[in-house]
Amino acid sequence: MTGMKHKEPYGDKPRFFYGYIVVTVALLIVLVGFGANSTFGIFFTPLLNEFSWTRAITAGAFSLSWIMHGLFSIVMGRLNDRFGSRLVMTACGALLAAGFLLMSQISTAWQLYLFYGVMIGISMGGFYIPMVSTVARWFVKRRGMMTGIVVSGVSIGTLIAPPVANWLISTYDWRLSYIIIGITVSFVVLSTAQLLKRDPVQVGQLPDGAHTRATTSLEPVFQGFFLKEAVFTKQFWLVFGICFCAGFCAYVIVVHIAPHAIELGTTATTAANILATVGGVSTASRLIMGSVVDRIGSKQALIIGFLLMAGALLGLVLTRETWALYLFAAVYGFAHGSCDVPLSPLVASLFGLRSHGLIFGVIGSGFAIGSAAGPLVAGYIFDVTNSYQAAFLVCAVIATVGLILAAVLRPLPSPKS
Repeated sequence: MTGMKHKEPYGDKPRFFYGYIVVTVALLIVLVGFGANSTFGIFFTPLLNEFSWTRAITAGAFSLSWIMHGLFSIVMGRLNDRFGSRLVMTACGALLAAGFLLMSQISTAWQLYLFYGVMIGISMGGFYIPMVSTVARWFVKRRGMMTGIVVSGVSIGTLIAPPVANWLISTYDWRLSYIIIGITVSFVVLSTAQLLKRDPVQVGQLPDGAHTRATTSLEPVFQGFFLKEAVFTKQFWLVFGICFCAGFCAYVIVVHIAPHAIELGTTATTAANILATVGGVSTASRLIMGSVVDRIGSKQALIIGFLLMAGALLGLVLTRETWALYLFAAVYGFAHGSCDVPLSPLVASLFGLRSHGLIFGVIGSGFAIGSAAGPLVAGYIFDVTNSYQAAFLVCAVIATVGLILAAVLRPLPSPKS
């Protein structure tokens, strides 16, 4: 009887692998959460027009949200390791929906910072690290591919949400648009989160590929590092720096590319479509690079991404025509996807799965810090120079630093204990 009880997890693959449900739900949650968050650049100009705030003040709320995102990614990663993603996503989904609903009622800058900077920032801490960490527990052989599918939700959301938000604002107004977004987030996230499972053990299965696992140069043969061990390695801080560089560049573009396009004379609809192009191409990039990571490794994928990113940002400094903005959006979108997908598999391969959520949460706070700093710095540069050129040049330098950090990254040995 004992042998029959354990036959399925250690023998043939079950007829239905629940990991595919987990990937589908994680994709949908990431899509809705990051899609809603990506609309800040579309609400940016209506908020400026109504309240006459400076760009630095307005972008500062988005930067604060990423500071909170980074801090609470660590908390949510730890909670995910301990309690699982269903509980984490239920709480974060409810808080995110409340933040958007309250945004419809703002009248002062402190409310913008409280509702968007704090509430939405805290809730977004659960929309990435717990999702990709959970997927890492369900898949071994195709971890890169499945991670790519889930994180493609970031770019699919960025493709869909900005044009929808622009249509809502032009059809109704920005306040009612925030209410509609809040209701949508509440319905989708709270319902689908109930289907999440922390790991295969909960349904009597093994991770996909665990029984045919192939060892590579970066694949751990140990259960994993504790955070207190990982932080004393050079690799931990190299990956932290890579995350910072990727986040800095990414959210300068998310927040400021639409206002920049409008400054160059495009319509608000065209500006939203340019931002959506970044999301659309990023979707394809994440899906492609998921398989590429499984074949060539995370380091090589990061090098490709940062090379393209630095080149695209340098080109943006000289870009004036609408067609060139679309070209930038396509190249940058592919680059951003190439830098995003490898991160969770890289953390798993370097440090194992024992504390993956917590370790990736701490490392991922580098992305959040960069995402907070980038829009604020770019907004300040525009306020001082009345141009985004210097801001985009700074981004090109930051992308080059990310390229260097990826190039010097090396695997590390298993811990002794």
